Amino acid sequence: MNAIEYQEFKGKISEYKPLITQLRDSLNIDNLKEKIKKLESKATATDFWDDMQAAQQIMQKTTYLKDKITKFTNLETMMEDCETMFEMLTEEDDESLSDELNQTLNKIDKEIKEQTLSTLLSGEYDSKNAIITLHAGAGGTEAMDWVEMLSRMYTRWAERHNFKIKTLDYISGDEAGIKSISLLIEGQNAYGYLKSESGVHRLVRISPFDSSGRRHTSFASAEVLPEIDETMDVTIRDEDIKMDVFRSSGAGGQHVNKTSSAVRLTHIPTGIVTSCQNERSQLQNRTIAMKMLKSKLIEIKEREHLEKIEDIKGVQKEIAWGSQIRSYVFMPYTLVKDHRTNCENGNISAVMDGDLDNFINAYLSQQAQKDLSK
Repeated sequence: MNAIEYQEFKGKISEYKPLITQLRDSLNIDNLKEKIKKLESKATATDFWDDMQAAQQIMQKTTYLKDKITKFTNLETMMEDCETMFEMLTEEDDESLSDELNQTLNKIDKEIKEQTLSTLLSGEYDSKNAIITLHAGAGGTEAMDWVEMLSRMYTRWAERHNFKIKTLDYISGDEAGIKSISLLIEGQNAYGYLKSESGVHRLVRISPFDSSGRRHTSFASAEVLPEIDETMDVTIRDEDIKMDVFRSSGAGGQHVNKTSSAVRLTHIPTGIVTSCQNERSQLQNRTIAMKMLKSKLIEIKEREHLEKIEDIKGVQKEIAWGSQIRSYVFMPYTLVKDHRTNCENGNISAVMDGDLDNFINAYLSQQAQKDLSK
């Protein structure tokens, strides 16, 4: 180990140790252990499984808290291993040990960032799965192609985090791309992370659909909702729902076009519309469309700080064209810039391949600071 490597390793270890201590304080590990004890105590009650829904919720919460502790404990163990390896390297120059130390420090860096990011999630629904719906805006075919690019970007991001992705609704573009698409992203804290993506996304590039090679500006909107589950009580009156059925047009296989199985639901008091067409039966599509509607009502209720779902009045104008949250410039230079946080990334190819964590981290950190200042 040469002098430069020695200083690099020593510097990283000195940097990471206090960050891990701060993370322990943020996670409040002792408090998490107490919560687990209380939950496990409830699980020993003789009537625990009488209420299956409540029991499952407790078991899920216990598993979630245990996973948090396990991840942090593994991080501490890795740090101790690094300190041991560093001490060994100062005594003997072993290249393989040096490589292993470098790899472990990189893992520690990644884990600190991921676990620190998770501490910023404090919303009631942050732990839920996410439903992200993309709509083409101004820009015609170019905007529809932009929706397809964004759909791929979020799919890649989800794959990076080992989340599952399922298409709920899909309307293809007239000539190319996608008019609108709804994706279910399944994974712990999916909504907490992706809620930062809700808003208008602006694209600037030389359009491949313009034979003159001119520069075009296009817009697409992203709407992000928490997926509701059986533990979340939402009551919607039957008379407040209008249901339309139609033939599916998405990429769901030949069966989708044979019957009117696709479902569109309209919540009459607010004008909110949801639809699903990628399941085989009308009943399945209606179930998912209803779940999406409930999710949208819950998200609006939380965002508007309303007491009840019934307090939502009229169609919610959530997104206005021109008020973009992020710009993606391909020409005359390459830059992705978030206008809320001023976070930037010049590697636009990496961003379009799902490298969004810096933008998500910056947004959540900004929101956490706002909450502290209230």
